[in-house]
Amino acid sequence: MAKEYDRRNLDFILKEVLDFGSLCSHPYFADYTPDMFDMVLDSAESIAERYLRPHFVDTDRHPAELIDGTVHVHPSTEAYVKEMGESGMIGSTFSYEKGGQQLPSTVGGAHEFIRGAASNSIVMFTGLTNGAAHLIASFGSEALKAEYVPNMLNGRWTGTMCLTEPQAGSSLNDVSTQAKDLGNGTYAIKGQKIFISGGDNQFSENIIHLVLARLEGAPKGTKGISLFVVSKRRKENGTWVSNEVTSLGLYHKMGQKGTPALHLSFGDKGDSIGYLVGEPNKGLSYMFQMMNEARLGVGMGGAYIASAAYHFSKQYANERSQGRKLSNKDPETPPTLIKNHPDVQRMLYFQKAIVEGAMGLLFQSFMWEDYSKCLTGEEAENYHTLLNLMTPVAKTYPAEMGLQAVNQGVQVLGGYGYTEDFPLEQMARDVRIMSIYEGTTGIHGLTLLGREIPANQGKALKLLVNLIQKDIEEAKKQTTIQAYAEELEKEVAKLGQVTMHKLKIAAEGKPELFLADSTLYMELFGLIVVAWQWLKQGTVASKALAESPSVLDKEFYQDKLHTMKFFYHYEVPKALGLNKRLMDTENLTVFES
Repeated sequence: MAKEYDRRNLDFILKEVLDFGSLCSHPYFADYTPDMFDMVLDSAESIAERYLRPHFVDTDRHPAELIDGTVHVHPSTEAYVKEMGESGMIGSTFSYEKGGQQLPSTVGGAHEFIRGAASNSIVMFTGLTNGAAHLIASFGSEALKAEYVPNMLNGRWTGTMCLTEPQAGSSLNDVSTQAKDLGNGTYAIKGQKIFISGGDNQFSENIIHLVLARLEGAPKGTKGISLFVVSKRRKENGTWVSNEVTSLGLYHKMGQKGTPALHLSFGDKGDSIGYLVGEPNKGLSYMFQMMNEARLGVGMGGAYIASAAYHFSKQYANERSQGRKLSNKDPETPPTLIKNHPDVQRMLYFQKAIVEGAMGLLFQSFMWEDYSKCLTGEEAENYHTLLNLMTPVAKTYPAEMGLQAVNQGVQVLGGYGYTEDFPLEQMARDVRIMSIYEGTTGIHGLTLLGREIPANQGKALKLLVNLIQKDIEEAKKQTTIQAYAEELEKEVAKLGQVTMHKLKIAAEGKPELFLADSTLYMELFGLIVVAWQWLKQGTVASKALAESPSVLDKEFYQDKLHTMKFFYHYEVPKALGLNKRLMDTENLTVFES
């Protein structure tokens, strides 16, 4: 099977486009050198080769089972989680004060990309544990931090997030799980949660659930939600006992079968004890930290599954002979490789354009996160503002377009792609969940247009447009891509017009109409910011080609430029239809109740 990612491309984005080594010049990351970042990424490949890649198919064919009240996951999962804990990688991006290695999020994200491309399902165990531990380390009491964080980071304990309930779905306003104050610093938790990824397994000494619940008398809606640490087991008189967290059942997912999704019950008999995180009724604000981290992880998932699919379908196209070129009418000649058919080339370049454009967007977001940590004052605040704006986009674009990219990979293989004999069938099932995890695409469209765009008088969008314009001006200096820079400039201006049109509707007091096509606005926004990322990559490639690179590098940079052009000629024109609909005043989906 082909390698699921291209290290040369990953290095290009991290080093040549984003210059992630420059982070080492800031005091916060001063303990690192760029060479050390390379060593970290090498370790990711080692983990992928030993613990993930060999089990990719088997974890799908032998999914988790609920046996006598305990979920049994694929045995390779235990060895993987143990290795991640012992190597210090579960919490590597945490600050030193929180028990981590203070590694840049950009490097941590690249480490995850390599692992996830090798086996996209198993990596969820460490990703969720990372998020849960970071939340406790950020908002928990000193006692909670000391009790839970070290054992989560060393891999002995795993973690989850428990938000969704049977009657509420994605509507957290309607969370009904109860928390009764027992008067001694503990709370009796009672309720049910569904779709809990990694909610149980047979190998962890303990599983730490972060549970949204309501205290007695709490306000209705999201303002009355508190957050609690509820473990699978608790200590009584020095002995581990059950904390009445019951696995009621497993959901039989179409993909991502290496990580089980659980229906959990808390405290049916009144014996599930939890600990309050932070202050009462502020649980959702705390949980947003883990949710937003997970959203970038989900976007990464869409990108690395699509990456694996692209590299396999590319290998297949370079090996499979079928048919003849359209210009060849001689049936006596041997069949040509399918890569020589224009439509196959179109599908391969579509995959490449989506994968590498999405990677640029994701690692750009991680760099902003790192800048918000290592800079101070207004600079740090601006990068945090940009990260908030881009998080729903960096989750949604790779998730939605990654699905399309994998679908094209299946198409490259034709009938073989639809069989279990080749990995594309599994990847197509695995990637489908990404646009649902951590908030559906519709929810993130509402977040982008309804909250992030109008916030602070549109500050985030202004900051973003300024960054894009600087890169446009830089690209205009390269004659080979000047026309593409001018094209992006026009599209950014049109996005501004659409945005003002939508905000005018909001100002007229018509929220339903304002947000009715927010998913289309998200699609347009994602298209434009990925076009920006491709312009940045094209600028670097154009400059490199002007410096007479080696033959191998020359081929790499030429392919980069070609893919950038493909994106602008095949993907960017889709903005025309989106702009037309978003400026359209005909209402076809909002009806009077």
